[in-house]
Amino acid sequence: MTARTTLPHDDRPPPARFAYDRHTWKEIAHLLVNLPVGIVGFVYAVSVLSIGIGLTVTVIGLPLLALGLLGARQLGRAERARARKLLGVRIDEPSPMPGHRGQSFFARLWANLRDPVGWRTMLYAFIRLPWGVATFAVTAVGLFVLWPVLPFVARGLTNADRAMVRGMLSPSDELERRIAELESDRGVVVDTAAADLRRIERDLHDGAQARLVALAMGLGLAKEKLLEDPDAAASMVDEAHGEVKLALQELRDLARGIHPAVLTDRGLNAALSSVASRCTVPVKVTADLPARPAAAIEGIAYFTVSELLQNISKHSGAKSASVDVWRSEDRLLIQVWDDGRGGARLDGGTGMAGLADRLGAVDGLFVIDSPQGGPTTITAELPWRDRVG
Repeated sequence: MTARTTLPHDDRPPPARFAYDRHTWKEIAHLLVNLPVGIVGFVYAVSVLSIGIGLTVTVIGLPLLALGLLGARQLGRAERARARKLLGVRIDEPSPMPGHRGQSFFARLWANLRDPVGWRTMLYAFIRLPWGVATFAVTAVGLFVLWPVLPFVARGLTNADRAMVRGMLSPSDELERRIAELESDRGVVVDTAAADLRRIERDLHDGAQARLVALAMGLGLAKEKLLEDPDAAASMVDEAHGEVKLALQELRDLARGIHPAVLTDRGLNAALSSVASRCTVPVKVTADLPARPAAAIEGIAYFTVSELLQNISKHSGAKSASVDVWRSEDRLLIQVWDDGRGGARLDGGTGMAGLADRLGAVDGLFVIDSPQGGPTTITAELPWRDRVG
């Protein structure tokens, strides 16, 4: 799960008062600890950068720098924990470094050297030393000289601390979330494409290819018997004709499973009506679309509805069903309903998890509402993209 920063107003401390309450003492403790923590962070950052950059002329310089950036992540983790404990700043941890399984050493090294979290923590460590000296001096002197107004001084200084922690140690939500999602989605797309390719190969091998082989053998035997036994040859030709019809039907079914011609020619409404007519349960289809979406989105919507209707035919025990498709702003919404027995789940073994992954790969959503006893309502959302050309 991608880390997300809590909004600042959610962890705002109570107003400062002249009385020294527990919030004030925590803030004072944080300001006094800034100096030793700043010294440790500054020494670490200077050591890592000087040694790593200084040794770049050797083979160990960049690996040491990469390790130093990984260590900086741990410094950042400790600082976020200190801010949570003493300042009440609720900040989630950044996304971990992505896995590098199967990558070369240099690819892993380059990924570590480009880690924005490590570099931001290094910059934070540089800034903290002068800030730590200033806050330690002001707070230490204030305990003896400014103690009547120290709660207000401490609040101002720690507000600056809060801003620095949020600005430099918070996960860069949107960018890191998108990177993590795109890495995951890329794997889903590759796996789905590979599975579809294996299915097409299997269907061709076990279906149309086998029939065409049998057809070739039958026509060969008919050719041999054409002069000797014309009646038997005619019977074989009739059987071969039947095999040709079956092979053509299987090829049409396979082509429909890849991308139906009706979807390309007439759009989603006609294609969904066609797939609904093959469902064993009466289905009412309503499609309210002002225009056709992009071909990729249209195809995903079609195959989502197609698989859901197959599940209704096989598993639901329903007497009626409906399919509604409409556009809402920049989203294409699909809702499939049936009055069957319910109990549909993502882990139910009916392909629901695959549908959710396929929709998630294009920033879509897949929601199941299926209590035991029914009815079942499945809602899918896809991003609307205008058709080009």
